[in-house]
Amino acid sequence: MIRIAAVLLALAFATTAAAQAPDPYEPGRAIVADIQKVVNPKGVQETFEVTLGGARQVVNVRGADRSNPIILFIHGGPGAVEMPVAWAFQRPWEDYFTVVQWDQRAAGRSSPLNDTKALAPTMSLDRYRDDAIELIDLLRKKYGQRKVFVMGHSWGSVVGLSVAAKRPDLLYAYIGMGQVIDFRENEKLGLAWTLEQARKDKNEKAIRELEALQPYPTATGPLDIDKMTTERSWSIYYGGLAAHRHDADFYFHAPRLSPEYTAADRKAWDDGSGFSIQVLWPQLSEISLKDLNRLEVPTFLFLGRYDYTAPAPIAEAWMGRLKAPRKEVVWFEDSAHLPMIEEPGRTFAALLEKVRPLAKP
Repeated sequence: MIRIAAVLLALAFATTAAAQAPDPYEPGRAIVADIQKVVNPKGVQETFEVTLGGARQVVNVRGADRSNPIILFIHGGPGAVEMPVAWAFQRPWEDYFTVVQWDQRAAGRSSPLNDTKALAPTMSLDRYRDDAIELIDLLRKKYGQRKVFVMGHSWGSVVGLSVAAKRPDLLYAYIGMGQVIDFRENEKLGLAWTLEQARKDKNEKAIRELEALQPYPTATGPLDIDKMTTERSWSIYYGGLAAHRHDADFYFHAPRLSPEYTAADRKAWDDGSGFSIQVLWPQLSEISLKDLNRLEVPTFLFLGRYDYTAPAPIAEAWMGRLKAPRKEVVWFEDSAHLPMIEEPGRTFAALLEKVRPLAKP
């Protein structure tokens, strides 16, 4: 979900100056690129631009065999792209799926391709959903596939779930990871949990800062970016983003070694994330899918037991009400919001054992 504000991203990546200088991570990037290279003649490894809803956007496709089913990973944020982190968890998936990473409008490598200010009026959930649907149609035609899998992570889980509701005919199944159902409820429970951890810890600084946020969120009106930023800083400290850790540096620093992202691309991520949060965060307060109680596709939720970035109990309760041809919650007992990198083996096993068999020729 909106797991970090622009100021935290700036601190994590420190890319502004680095984008102007030689990239010190280039030797490491070259090694990772060589290890990750798709050498199977039947495989695919390509990055290309597409125009979706009038905006130019970047897509990366990797897989050992083009005949494998496609899984479209819809990243979180808004603006927190997964393309530069994917090298850390995705490679095993590529033996069984053709995996698509997509930098959404105004995000990551897509950010400098358009006039972002001109994009601002278009940045709504419906537009992101329809961008995803356009992309799915393009992928089906390009790679000769009848349907695809969609995995939505965090903010991307709202986009992905909206795709599943509108165009179930395009999907073999929907997988929600760090699933968001109701943004206002998400913020309410997240703050309550974080404050509870601070009180248990007798952390007077955290208690003081978190209590000063109340009332947050308010019953009506937009969500407050500054209050979110404070809450997230302490939520991260108490393991609500990455379980059993006081930070998620392993995740935030992974892009430095990504073969897909240069220093300039990392700066574009920083810029795009900050812009996306500024535009979208205030309007997210009105987004709720809690009344979506039926889907026409198999639905899986991959939930971290410690996830209080997108609090897992909200998604679990929603799943209990959902009617679908098949549904299942898969729990990751040592994860918070990032199971794909906190428990990569178990994530891969769940995809292989539960999801991939649903792909039919």
